[in-house]
Amino acid sequence: MSHPLHQAPAPSRSVVIELPDESATQRLAEAVAAAAGAGDVVLLAGDLGAGKTAFARALIRAVADDAGLEVPSPTFTLVQTYDLPRLAIAHVDLYRLGDPAELDELGLDEHAGLILAEWPERAPDRFPADRLEVRLEVDAEDPGARTARLTAHGDWTDRLARIAEVRDVLARLGYGGWRRRFLKGDASSRRYERLSRDGRSAVMSAVMMDSPAAPDPGTGPVPYSRIAHLAESVTPFVAVARALGERGFSAPRIHAADLDRGVLVIEDLGALTVLDDAGRPVAERYAAAVELLAEFHGLAMPDAVEAAPGIVHRLPRYDEAAFRIELGLLADWFAPFATGAPLSEAALAEFDAIWADLLPGIADPAAHRAWVMRDYHSPNLMWLPERDGIRRVGLLDFQDAVIGPAAYDVASLVFDARVDVPAPLRDDLRARYVACRRQADPGFDAAAFDRDLAILAAQRNTKILGIFARLFLRDGKPAYLAHIPRISTYLEHALDHPVLARLKVWYDTHLPDELRRRAAG
Repeated sequence: MSHPLHQAPAPSRSVVIELPDESATQRLAEAVAAAAGAGDVVLLAGDLGAGKTAFARALIRAVADDAGLEVPSPTFTLVQTYDLPRLAIAHVDLYRLGDPAELDELGLDEHAGLILAEWPERAPDRFPADRLEVRLEVDAEDPGARTARLTAHGDWTDRLARIAEVRDVLARLGYGGWRRRFLKGDASSRRYERLSRDGRSAVMSAVMMDSPAAPDPGTGPVPYSRIAHLAESVTPFVAVARALGERGFSAPRIHAADLDRGVLVIEDLGALTVLDDAGRPVAERYAAAVELLAEFHGLAMPDAVEAAPGIVHRLPRYDEAAFRIELGLLADWFAPFATGAPLSEAALAEFDAIWADLLPGIADPAAHRAWVMRDYHSPNLMWLPERDGIRRVGLLDFQDAVIGPAAYDVASLVFDARVDVPAPLRDDLRARYVACRRQADPGFDAAAFDRDLAILAAQRNTKILGIFARLFLRDGKPAYLAHIPRISTYLEHALDHPVLARLKVWYDTHLPDELRRRAAG
């Protein structure tokens, strides 16, 4: 590798972990695997027989989610690569390396995934400053036990601290010996893992949510998350999950929780979603999801719910300030990204004036009293065919719930940000929702609902354009750009409603559909 070890000293942190048996070593390797990502370097040191290859094998199998994957030692080939769906891995053994310069011939500079290197001391000063070192030592009194010293440098330092903290919490909650597998997360900083162990008659499983308390800083003096009413701890998730479960909805049961440290062990709702195997919406499942919303919006929900004895979560109002800061993401992130320049002061003033006319009715606390889950779309809706009625739809990612306009979650579903919902299905879902609401309440105002749906679809898709640009520019997540054409199509559909005539002219003038699509690359 061509990287020097240090251009400047990187911050470091060390943790010593006792591993009483091979199972404990595997669990530690799985924890590191769940925290690792593309571009990372993990170095494995220790004497012959210390367990470096066993650690590497457990880590690679965890990334592959395949306990039977063959992982040969690369002692004679020097490098063995694994092109895995989640993360490519280059497993390197430098024991037979004659000269550190031979590293340049292995092609590791071209490897975009994880580099996992045994015997790194054979090539000192050849690995980057940001890395995790794992040194394994055999217990002199118990040959089956190991001591692991993990030393993190650079951007691994915070991750190592969290690995150790979560490991301790899981052990205290009774899940320390469970197998751990990375689960695809969401656009937030939350992480998820599937926990499993062999039970008496079947494999038992649960999901671990790793969500340390932290605000989204934004760019102003008050954190963005505070103004937008986004959860800054796991307490809202626990409170909302329990409230939904008590009313017959399939929110995950909370098996164990450490609210202070942001670790939850929750019910595993499986892997079946409301999409088919090709990632397309299944009409029956979307219909069940919109029927769930209709029933949910007919309930009189409280303003506050209990997360634990003495710990009450009060749901915030989806107020004008929250709507406005979300809309501001367009000017802050998407417009400069799409056009190469900030919006003019005149364009911004006109945009603000248009929304100043639209938002008061949407944010009116007297008119809108529903719970709004806010991200009610395919990534957060599981399909549970063994259950009945509304319980067939499993609910996830509702910790940001607020009190506001019911049409918001309908907009989230019918204008699903991650998949194309065909126009006929969108029309059917809207009609089905209105029919269900009218059945329960003959006075339900469909025209007012349609107006709200259009305004909220425009607001939500405007916000998402900003979020997806921010995920690319700030967080280095380019995959979200592929969704921009779909979001632009949804936005165009919403802008066809007469109530949004001025907003349509604004978009056609300053950020037309063609320009928005071009931003996707």
